[in-house]
Amino acid sequence: MTLHAITVLGHDRPGIIAETTAILGSLGLNLEDSTMTLLRGHFAMMLISDGDAATAAIEGALASLTAGGDLTVTVREVPLEQAASAAGSSWVLTVHGGDRPGIVSSIVARVAAVGGNITDLTTRLAGELYLLVAEVDLPREADIDAVRAGLAEAAAELGVGVTLSAVEADEL
Repeated sequence: MTLHAITVLGHDRPGIIAETTAILGSLGLNLEDSTMTLLRGHFAMMLISDGDAATAAIEGALASLTAGGDLTVTVREVPLEQAASAAGSSWVLTVHGGDRPGIVSSIVARVAAVGGNITDLTTRLAGELYLLVAEVDLPREADIDAVRAGLAEAAAELGVGVTLSAVEADEL
C-alpha cells in the first residue's frame, strides 16, 4: 500500500468533494485523513489516501477536475509513517480581536518556544474581527501558567484577546 497526499484548490462550486472522492474510490483508495474548507470563496482540500494506485494513475484520473480551469490538483507520494501520539496534553487556543499583520506568527511562536505543536489551526476574518482557533499539544513538562503568561504578553502587544483551554478526554 502507498500513501498519497492530494490537494484540490480553486473556485468553489457544489460537487467538488463528491467528484474527488468518487474518483479516488474508483481507484480503490481509502481516505485516511482529510481537511476541507472554504477560504474567501475558494475551495481547499487536502487528504491522505492509502491504496495500490500509482501517482500517475491518480493524477490521470483526477485530471477531469482541472478541465474547467477553475481547480488545481496535486498528487504526491508520502512516506508511510505512524501518526505521532501526543506526549503531553491537548489544548484549544483561541485569539480574537482587530485584524493586523503578525497575529498568527507572534502567537504560534510562543507555543513553539515551549515545545508545543500546533495540530490544527483555523483563522477567519469577519469584517475587522480576526479569529484564530488552534488545537495545540503541549509537552508534559510545560508550565501551563508560564505558557498562558507568554500568550497573554504576545496578545497584549497585538491588542487581541487570547485563551488557552484544556481539552477534556471525552471531547476527543
